Amino acid sequence: MITILIDGKTCEARADQSLWEAAWENGIKIPALCRHEALPGRSCCRLCIVETENVDGKRSVVVSCEYPVKENIKVYTKSEKIVRLRRVLLALLIERAPQAEGALPAYCFEYGVSGYAGLFNVCPNQKCILCGKCSRACEKLGNSAIRMTRCGVDKVVAPPFDEPPPDCIGCAACAKVCPTGAIECLNEKEQRIIWGKKFALVKCAACRKLYATVEELEWLKAKLPHMEPNLLAYCPQCRRRRVANGVMA
Repeated sequence: MITILIDGKTCEARADQSLWEAAWENGIKIPALCRHEALPGRSCCRLCIVETENVDGKRSVVVSCEYPVKENIKVYTKSEKIVRLRRVLLALLIERAPQAEGALPAYCFEYGVSGYAGLFNVCPNQKCILCGKCSRACEKLGNSAIRMTRCGVDKVVAPPFDEPPPDCIGCAACAKVCPTGAIECLNEKEQRIIWGKKFALVKCAACRKLYATVEELEWLKAKLPHMEPNLLAYCPQCRRRRVANGVMA
């Protein structure tokens, strides 16, 4: 274990952790939008910046979600410089996505930020901050149905040729990891509509809750050939309950 000082608090951390992980495990919350426990290592929103101070007293601004824990350093998550820089970053992000939901407007309220009065806003209805979590989630699943496309201020996340993506299985993993509610996923009656495609939803054999698309279950069967097939007839909650009770059908 390594001992570091974060905001004056002595903290224990593992050598394989980032400063962000060490801080959160010790009850010190550092804001971040592009990070997800299943999708580490992008560091594009930059909200998690902190100041570090080495034994010589030299201070540096680093991205905490990627910066490794080091012995004998001091970390400042809310120094005057960090708060000032974080306010600029938040203003740019909310200017880019004025209709964003969730953590971004909450952070803006916390830091007293309202944007730049429309100076840089490209689309007044925009929610996407281009963090890339959605395309990374899709890529990690092995589908890559959506991706970053175009350049500069025209950059967007979209399926190829802006057509309903043939590789999409309707799992909605992209919508689940999106920090700003930018991906529209509509569940109505017994179907899901996402990225311009319609998917039939399947009911859990136990609780009767709509829990997955037909395509998603077929994908799971192919990816998990050793799983008891009958378990896929149940939603994740009922599935875990049946496995815990030794019921495999």
